[in-house]
Amino acid sequence: MESEAPALRIALASPAENAWSETFIAAHIERLNKVELLLSGGVPPRNASLGGPLVRSAGPGKLYDRLVGRRFGGAPGLARHRLVDRLRSFKPDVMLAEYGNMGAEIAGSCERAGVPLVVHFHGFDAHRPDYIQRYGGYRDLFRYASALVVVSRAMEAQLLAIGAPREKVIYNCYGIDVDRFTPGRPDLAPPHFLAVGRFAEKKAPQLTITAFSQVVALRPEARLTMVGQGKLWERCQQLVSELGLVGSVDLCGVKKPDEIARLMHGSRAFVQHSVVTADNDHEGTPLAVLEAMASAVPVVATRHAGIADVVVDGERGLLCAEHDVEAMARHMVALIDDPEQALRMGLAGRAYVEVAHRVEVQVAHLQRILMRAARST
Repeated sequence: MESEAPALRIALASPAENAWSETFIAAHIERLNKVELLLSGGVPPRNASLGGPLVRSAGPGKLYDRLVGRRFGGAPGLARHRLVDRLRSFKPDVMLAEYGNMGAEIAGSCERAGVPLVVHFHGFDAHRPDYIQRYGGYRDLFRYASALVVVSRAMEAQLLAIGAPREKVIYNCYGIDVDRFTPGRPDLAPPHFLAVGRFAEKKAPQLTITAFSQVVALRPEARLTMVGQGKLWERCQQLVSELGLVGSVDLCGVKKPDEIARLMHGSRAFVQHSVVTADNDHEGTPLAVLEAMASAVPVVATRHAGIADVVVDGERGLLCAEHDVEAMARHMVALIDDPEQALRMGLAGRAYVEVAHRVEVQVAHLQRILMRAARST
């Protein structure tokens, strides 16, 4: 890591089976100094990078763990029980839990093992009522955790509203690799637009397509590339066909970061129509928005969660209300017709990200948060 902060012995818990599958968590694993115990594979985690799995899911130990798990209410209870012993054996200086629900599941284990806990919220975990209710309003988590890290001001306000102590809530948005996402020239790019993200309800890719259909009606040369996969992908593919956009919209699937960086350089603007879902799911601050800004590509998006924190309307991009597809279409047309405006906004976004969202700076801040938590015991 590029920070001068002294090394800690960090344990990190991430829900995914492949803990590197989410870019922001991969940055924590790779750049913090130093993640020595990685817990993954569910909430609570079943797998550990040292000492073998907490709960075995294959081989001769599977049946044994199933039988023993009955004493603890099943596999989750067994995982929490064994986590205590693993932490006592490994003796990390601090635990970083990725997502609030992960923090809530393992807070008791950390407390029993005497390990300070920092919890990094990312989006749904702060907002969805079903999660908040399941964990009793996060009361036990708020009591034990040393710090609660949030990535948007809306998330900060939400945690405070449900009872998080003011002194524990810390805003530290995501950072990106500004050397990978270098500035392009959106004014010289064709009238092509780029969307990057999961085809999930809160990202509302179908609304981006609907808005773009209005753009094509006015500027037939416009094109839209949508990178990603998800449960709404087939619905969006059908919508593209229904709207007669087969030649104008490319649902190209998942791409590697270097491929996305190249697509950014060929785009007039980045587009994302994020919305609050029926179950109150929210974004945090979408990483792809920051990557677009680092690429000097203006952002056309909604005033949703952390997007409004980083995209100043009229300066670094153009924002509209959620579900206002007509306004989003007007903003795309405006950037087709005014390449110089696209360049001005793109350069303003790049200048902002270089100062405020370098990944090494954001991870160094997180390192200091973890250090303070470790020293507080």
